[in-house]
Amino acid sequence: MDVTLQLMTVEEKPLLIRLMELYNYEFSEFSNDDISEFGYYGYDHIDDYWNEEGRFPYLIRVDGKIAGFVLICPHCNYRKEAGARSIGEFFVMLKYRRMGIGTTIATQLFDKHRGLWEVCYWRNNLPASRFWKKVVEEYTNNHYKICGIEDNVQIGFAFEN
Repeated sequence: MDVTLQLMTVEEKPLLIRLMELYNYEFSEFSNDDISEFGYYGYDHIDDYWNEEGRFPYLIRVDGKIAGFVLICPHCNYRKEAGARSIGEFFVMLKYRRMGIGTTIATQLFDKHRGLWEVCYWRNNLPASRFWKKVVEEYTNNHYKICGIEDNVQIGFAFEN
């Protein structure tokens, strides 16, 4: 299985918008968001991924087929150091889950973007909690810090690679 990350061009923005709708549909289980009267969830920061330094939109492909996306941004909830980055959104399509693809992609991202990381997830998203805990523990060999406290909506992990 060939799992790759491809930096998306601005011409691929319509593809990201469509994939974001699939992601938001699934994520509404945790966010409780509703669609607009036009039938869209939307995403306020799409354009920022081509206009703001430190943002990287990646397309995930498995054997050449579109399998999801990852958005990296320079805005963290808990880390305040210059140059720290976080995963804004991480989406692997249902068909490709539980195959190690998410772990492979996360590892590729961390290796590609060395430095200070914050990986957060919504507390009520138990699948994300289990996934990120396992990935970060393995990637860092248990050298990470917990971000957030029990009352925070988003919690997660901070590390440096």
